[in-house]
Amino acid sequence: MSELSAEDTKIITLARSARARSGAAEGAAVRDETGRTYAATSVALPSLKLSALQVAVAMAVSSGAEDLEAAALVTAADAAAEDVAAVRDLGPAAPVLVAGPDGALRTTLSP
Repeated sequence: MSELSAEDTKIITLARSARARSGAAEGAAVRDETGRTYAATSVALPSLKLSALQVAVAMAVSSGAEDLEAAALVTAADAAAEDVAAVRDLGPAAPVLVAGPDGALRTTLSP
């Protein structure tokens, strides 16, 4: 794998920090077309269940983002298809960087 850009390293760090802060199973961050970033964790309530990537994409949309440049997911598991689909809905060309809890990049899901 090629070396990550500083901006991609940043969103992995943001996702990892969000996960650590809340003790959630996964953390995510996305970067929109203007360079703004949105970090989130999974939500598991009795009446609402969202993945970290779904929450991060929703935050970007609700803030007016029209496209995503990149997304990062920090998890011990694999990225679920519905999580990647949420990213593709807003950023069809955005790579999804999947990292382990230690922040090490495991894979990049390209469109």
